[in-house]
Amino acid sequence: MAQKATSSPQATSKDSDAGTTRIPNGTVKSGKSRVKDYSSDGVTDNDVFMLPGSDFQLLGLLTAIAALVRLFRIYQPSSVVFDEVHFGGFASKYIKGKFFMDVHPPLAKLLLTLAGWLAGFDGNFDFKDIGKDYVEPGVPYVAMRLLPALMGVMTVPTIFLTLKATGCRTMTAAMGAGLIIFENGLLTQSRLILLDSPLIIFTAFTALAWTCFTNQHEQGPSKAFDVSWWFWLAATGLGLGATVSVKWVGLFTIAWVGSLTMVQLWVLLGDPATVTARLWFKHFLARLFCLVVIPLTFYLGLFAIHFLCLVNPGDGDGFMSSEFQATLNSKAMQDVPADVVLGSRVSIRHHNTHGGYLHSHNHMYPTGSKQQQITLYPHKDENNMWLLENQTQPEGADGPIAGLNAWDSGEPIPIRDGTVLRLYHFVTDRRLHSHDVRPPVSEADWQNEVSAYGYEGFEGDANDFFRVDIVKSLSDGAAAKERVRTIETKFRLVHIMTGCALFSHKVKLPDWGFDQQEVTCAKQGTRPNSIWYIEQNEHPLLGVDSEKVNYKNPGFLGKFWELQKVMWTTNAGLVESHAWDSRPPSWPVLRRGINFWGKDRRQIYLIGNPVIWWSSTAAIAIYFVFKALSVLRWQRGFRDYENVDFKRFDYEIGTSVLGWAFHYFPFFLMQRQLFLHHYFPALYFAIITWCQIYDFATNRISALGLRDRPAVGRSGIAALLAVSIVVFTLYAPLSYGNRWTQGACNKVKILDTWDFDCSVFPNELSQYALSSPSTGNAEQTAAPKSPDANGKKSQDVNVTPHPAAEPSVSRVEKVEYRDQEGNILNEEQVKSLEGKVSFETRYETRTRVIDTDGNEVADGPAGAEGFAPPHPDVDRLPETAPDQPEDDGRERPATASPEKDIGKERSAEKIDEGRPRPASEPKEATR
Repeated sequence: MAQKATSSPQATSKDSDAGTTRIPNGTVKSGKSRVKDYSSDGVTDNDVFMLPGSDFQLLGLLTAIAALVRLFRIYQPSSVVFDEVHFGGFASKYIKGKFFMDVHPPLAKLLLTLAGWLAGFDGNFDFKDIGKDYVEPGVPYVAMRLLPALMGVMTVPTIFLTLKATGCRTMTAAMGAGLIIFENGLLTQSRLILLDSPLIIFTAFTALAWTCFTNQHEQGPSKAFDVSWWFWLAATGLGLGATVSVKWVGLFTIAWVGSLTMVQLWVLLGDPATVTARLWFKHFLARLFCLVVIPLTFYLGLFAIHFLCLVNPGDGDGFMSSEFQATLNSKAMQDVPADVVLGSRVSIRHHNTHGGYLHSHNHMYPTGSKQQQITLYPHKDENNMWLLENQTQPEGADGPIAGLNAWDSGEPIPIRDGTVLRLYHFVTDRRLHSHDVRPPVSEADWQNEVSAYGYEGFEGDANDFFRVDIVKSLSDGAAAKERVRTIETKFRLVHIMTGCALFSHKVKLPDWGFDQQEVTCAKQGTRPNSIWYIEQNEHPLLGVDSEKVNYKNPGFLGKFWELQKVMWTTNAGLVESHAWDSRPPSWPVLRRGINFWGKDRRQIYLIGNPVIWWSSTAAIAIYFVFKALSVLRWQRGFRDYENVDFKRFDYEIGTSVLGWAFHYFPFFLMQRQLFLHHYFPALYFAIITWCQIYDFATNRISALGLRDRPAVGRSGIAALLAVSIVVFTLYAPLSYGNRWTQGACNKVKILDTWDFDCSVFPNELSQYALSSPSTGNAEQTAAPKSPDANGKKSQDVNVTPHPAAEPSVSRVEKVEYRDQEGNILNEEQVKSLEGKVSFETRYETRTRVIDTDGNEVADGPAGAEGFAPPHPDVDRLPETAPDQPEDDGRERPATASPEKDIGKERSAEKIDEGRPRPASEPKEATR
């Protein structure tokens, strides 16, 4: 890699014995004369601001071509595509100011929102479904797509300048720009409201800035700390901040720059003649400020804007702590009395899952005891209020004082560690209750059902008693460790009769429980999930003069750090299988793409240009072979590294390969869902590597004989670009969503693992005229039902009729076995794997339209699966099943909207009015 150079920075003469290189666009360092400084042999001053006018003219032409390719029919399709569901939806929430939680930092989402807002978007379109029409509601989707498209366009001049900064010829730089222009995968991602195009341009800008800075650094002390040196170093830091503010993949870019920075500092440390200790620390501090302080400040600033925009509660605040939620509008609460006493009217909140408040409503469990449901509800509601009663009524002059107001007179009696309580639900006049009955959902032996039991005037029974166990390690302050205090005291409620503790986890109740979070009484569950605290506290004896408490304001840094932890936890939890996921070994060889959209017998499928993809992968392999051989030769005593061209090849191309490696190999360590588009940053570095190797072979290495035959090199570039353009055109219908035919589709389906479905296209282009385009939502293939007892699937199939003939509906069942990369296995392979691996069942419904003659007609949703499933990066995780391992449940909120939940409960109450009440409902029975 980096070598300490020994050439004079002033030398300009050429010497064939010294191994000097040609001058692309600057002065060259001679390898013969030697001085004791850290400048590198064979380095030219590749200042991209000093390029000849012809280079800038060519750059303008390439940029114009890129604009034509990226912006061609950008209005197509005029409906929601793939992850536009989410990132367009986030723009709506930004405009409405509704807090949401996403695993990605906010920069790209803020830019998309800005583009939509400037175009007049009011945030009222929800982007809810793939295929939902943009035109009728007047969504400025073209303006929003223009932002990533223009960023995709800017990637072209960026790679051109980057290659020029490495010392490549103008034709080689044009070759790299052409490969970016006609790469189908990068085209597809840049034409939609997605995050990958911003990620790529900021990664590319960082690579450009760092390459220019490295060129300044390698010219030695004469360039250190001048204006250009500082400019490119600061620009690198700005690029790092922008990249990591789009996606955390930017951390790989930081690792790449950081590793090369350490190499530079190490080389400086080895030059005591010109780099004193004081000067070395100056270099170190300059890099520390530009490569750490600037990116960190940029990243923090983006989250400050993020918090300023999202000031209202939304469907993401349930992911956050109570202290965080209290900073949102309408979520803040007034100061409340600190001491909790007998007779206090309280709301009790679960500490660990952020699922919400202990809640009950006038609906019964359908199984088990069939008593009233107890749930965890994430929004403030009157059904969250409980009265804290002693296990016996207080004594008066004439005996026990009856009624709910029995503790409203006399001296307040604090609730201490070990106090036994009953919890009375105000709205339904029932008490919190548990017994040795399995819960309706989590039917584990170590969990008991929790219900609300009793009626107005009923004294209750021993199963209503719960003991307060204060968790001192989590309680805030000495007083909160001795007696229960609002917010400050964290405690467990232990059931006296069974010894279980009131417990909740992220398991949701079915529709009959309104999708609210399950509450049980657990004998074994994890301790964090059995910890509670009191949020609201009212009592007549605790007047205005009583001590008050409230949530501590976490401040910006507290909110920032909490959100980072939630993002990390949620991102790491995305481990469920996905219909279009793939693993890193399949990416460099382009084994599989992603189905984005299908409608009106068209399809958008993310697939790369195989010529560009495979040739860039071959370039990476060439460098690894070169490196292995060079190490072996070095070990055997060969002095290859004394040759300047050899040394520059190793360092310059090794730098690009290192960027590829940092953006590729870390994905092997991830257990989460991964997709083809995760390879795009690595692909960018692979294309740079391919261009650099070509430039060395045709322009800089004299031994190959091509340096003196420039026509050969230009012919090779022309041939490569011509083939790339032809292949790009062949796959363009999948990138643009254009009309296509089955025959053309089948001809270019090179690999069996490319699972776009050619049968959805017509046999002739003229058949498109027979069907009118859809104007509303795309008709999506119906999801299959679970198999019945005989293993057969449901017979419900949604078939879109073809206008030319009356279709008949038939059902064909087919069983396919695939490996983890989506490859179909034959019977012999399946038999050989039996007993060695486990197979996971996945059901699919495929819609086919057949005319009266039995001929298949392509219609309806594009793709065998119809539409791409929701992307896991932004969707919540599937709910935990009853038999899955128990965890702390911080990844997701219990529910999204209070209006939806309240509506569900009210509608159910109206329906239940005319139905018989459960036998276990004592309140109704005694009226």
